[in-house]
Formats: sequence, C-alpha cells, structure tokens
Amino acid sequence: MTADPSAALSELAADRELLGRTSTAERVAAILRERIAQGSFPPGIRLSEERICGALGVSRNTLREAFRLLTHERLLVHRLNRGTFVRVLTDTDIRDIYRVRRLVECAAVRGLEEPPYDVTEVRAAVSAGEKAAGEGRWQECSTANIRFHQALASLAGSARTDEMMRGVLAELRLAFHIMGDLHRFHEPYVTRNQEIVGALEAGDAASAERLLDAYLQDSLQQLLDAYPQEAAEE
Repeated sequence: MTADPSAALSELAADRELLGRTSTAERVAAILRERIAQGSFPPGIRLSEERICGALGVSRNTLREAFRLLTHERLLVHRLNRGTFVRVLTDTDIRDIYRVRRLVECAAVRGLEEPPYDVTEVRAAVSAGEKAAGEGRWQECSTANIRFHQALASLAGSARTDEMMRGVLAELRLAFHIMGDLHRFHEPYVTRNQEIVGALEAGDAASAERLLDAYLQDSLQQLLDAYPQEAAEE
C-alpha cells in the first residue's frame, strides 16, 4: 500500500490549532492516533520526528512522549537506530483483538436492561456507513464501521470500556489498511450492521447479540483468510 507523506503532514498541520497553547503529549498522541486510524499513516511507514514536529509545532520531547504512549497502545513500534514506525499486525494480533471485541461488544449488548434502548449513536454510524458505501467512499465506510462498533461498546455505559475500545479498534484499523481492498472487506457488513441496529431498535437484545457474535466470527475468519498472503506481498 502506498502513502503520500506530504499529504499526511499537511493534514497534521491543519490539526495544529487543536493543540492550543497548552499542548501535551496526550493531545499529540490523540491526533496521531486518529490519523493512523484514518489511514494517513499506514502500517509499516516510518514517522519523521522532524517533519511531524514542524507540522504540529511541538517539541521533540513532546512528540517522543506521544510516540511512547502510542507504542504502549501497540500502534507504533520503535526500531533501534531506525526510528519509529506504524506497526504491522500479525495474525496472532488479529485473533487477540477479536477475542477482546467479542468479550466487550457482546457483553455490552447482553447487559442492556429493559427496552427501549438508546441506540442513537449506533444508528448514526450505520446511516453514515450506508451513505458512504452507496457513494463508493470505502475509506469513510470503514471509519463509520469502526464508529458503529465503538457505539455498541458504549452501550455498556463505561468510560473505561470506551477508552479501551478506542485503542483496540484503532489497532484493528492497521489490519484493514494493509488489506488494500476496503470494498471487499466492508461491503458485506453494511447490511449486517443494519440488521443488528434493527434488532436493538425492536428491543430484541438477544437477537442483536447472536447477530453480533456471528458477525465477529465471520469477520475474523475473512480477515485471516486474506491477511497472510496480502501481508506477505506488502
């Protein structure tokens, strides 16, 4: 997968105003995390300290602390005498990510109390994904799909769960990016997302959980079937 570092750096420069006068490593990490999730910095690419510092207007110490935070989240990897790179996931990583997803997302749906459920954010993500898919904007469809799953996890009503899932789903995007063909990976799930939110809107959490569990199993297998060969080609 090819990338345009200049375009990515221009996007970072646009993010500079988000930092304000009290810029911190956490804010820098949040910006870089989002850009990695969006595919601006794809797996395997080396991150230039000098150019990113210039784009965001931060010190090297601040950026290195942000890198450290993202390395702890398994989004980046530091290679001695070579620099910092966006991670390339292994199939073991992918299996573990899906294990966590099933534990958290299915439990969030299972733990819902009496309907009606507030699934406003879930529905918004589904609608955004359908619109993007209908217009052939598969990168945006991928982003909407991630937001759909984040919204499902948020049904648990736990700030700690939300924070953990943001990291898990950002890491998952590394696998999606290396595949290249987002259309092939996401198109089947546009309809399945609709089925899940439809069950929730009907007050049928049990059916929604069964649909979600099967969905995650199928998604994992599809990813593993394609990932090793295409990752090797990368």
